[in-house]
Amino acid sequence: MAMREMQEMCEAQRGTIVREALERIGDKWTLLVVGMLETGPQRFTVLRQRVPGISQRMLTRTVRHLERDGLVSRTVYSEIPPRVEYELTDVGRELLPPILAMADWALANSDRVEESRRAYDESAAQLAAAKQ
Repeated sequence: MAMREMQEMCEAQRGTIVREALERIGDKWTLLVVGMLETGPQRFTVLRQRVPGISQRMLTRTVRHLERDGLVSRTVYSEIPPRVEYELTDVGRELLPPILAMADWALANSDRVEESRRAYDESAAQLAAAKQ
């Protein structure tokens, strides 16, 4: 992205829109939930099982935010017991390619990021020790 494009993107209104979108998709659970919905509609309990470490409360919050933003639709079936399914909307499906690209990048570069963190932490620890 050229400097001019970046400046235009960061202008007041556009910057707010971009920041809000990144806040939504950049939280701890959204990318994982959207990724799990790639294969089609999922029941809440299945989503909870497929997203490692997510609590019922956090999954509820996440799908509500995604539904509010128009990325996920919620369908309630009047059965006994009631069945609820979540599915990506067209807008949510448009989000899949960049999400998958980010996941691929994270997996491909995790070793390099971890090594960089170790080197940084060691350097900071040495600097702190030298100051004492």
